[in-house]
Amino acid sequence: MTTPSPAAGADRIDLLHTFVRIVESGSLSAAAVQLGTTQPTVSRRLQTLERLFGLHLIQRSTHQMTLTEDGERCYAHARALVDDWDAIQADLRGEVDAPRGRLRVVVPHAFGQAQLLEPMLQFMARHPQVTLEWMLEDSPVDFIADGIDCAIRVGGVDAPQLVAVPLAEVPRIVIAAPSLLGTADPHDPALLPGLPWIALTTFYRERFSLLPADDGPALRVDIQPRLLTDNLFVVRRAAVSGLGAAVVSAWLVADDLREGRLLQLVPGWEAPPLPVHLVYPAARQIPTRLRAFIDSMKASLPYTHGMRSLPLPSRA
Repeated sequence: MTTPSPAAGADRIDLLHTFVRIVESGSLSAAAVQLGTTQPTVSRRLQTLERLFGLHLIQRSTHQMTLTEDGERCYAHARALVDDWDAIQADLRGEVDAPRGRLRVVVPHAFGQAQLLEPMLQFMARHPQVTLEWMLEDSPVDFIADGIDCAIRVGGVDAPQLVAVPLAEVPRIVIAAPSLLGTADPHDPALLPGLPWIALTTFYRERFSLLPADDGPALRVDIQPRLLTDNLFVVRRAAVSGLGAAVVSAWLVADDLREGRLLQLVPGWEAPPLPVHLVYPAARQIPTRLRAFIDSMKASLPYTHGMRSLPLPSRA
């Protein structure tokens, strides 16, 4: 006679869905309210899931509930599976649901605080049933282990396991404080190699290229930086102080240029623009809330101040 599984009589997708609700609501009682059931029922489902895996998933005390290390891994997998199941049901039933649920998005520190903030707020206003976790992180993320739905990346994407949705591009210009130039002509490309420099290590260290507006040949500039940093805000502040010239995203210094704290050097020349992509794991269904977020970013980001649309691909 076959021994029944620990989850006999219980739908395993329901067990995972309950576990996700417990984690995201923060308590068994809150999860019970969201699921329209009782706290003892939620507690039994959690116990059944723990018996099924033979693991302790949640550490509970009088005042708080925390995930164990196994619980964190289980949550990441459970979120992905529940999202896939919901997407399959919606697709096969032809449902068009309003976006709802929790969306976890990773964005670059500077970009996420500045350029992406208004498009994010517009998305939240349009979709009141979505809860958003807006995480500022410049390092690569593990989408599955960290339970991340998508990330916005500035720069090239070389990750075949990810779907990369092009959104816009970031123009980059050369800037410096007026005090750094003295009587030098800011239009003269020949002055660039002799200036002190601030390097943004994410994109350039000892050299960079500039492209003319008339599609002529590129200009390569070799530099010896006085300051190297991976933070855009540090680059901007150091440039305003007169420490050195720098190549920066145009949006970062728009106010400084307008108010005279900085000058654009060699106007008519730009560093190659940086593409902006939204990326998410390739091998998964796309929940309605993620699809809505992608569509919202595609619609708003090219028209955000300091951004521009990606050029149309050339036809052979």
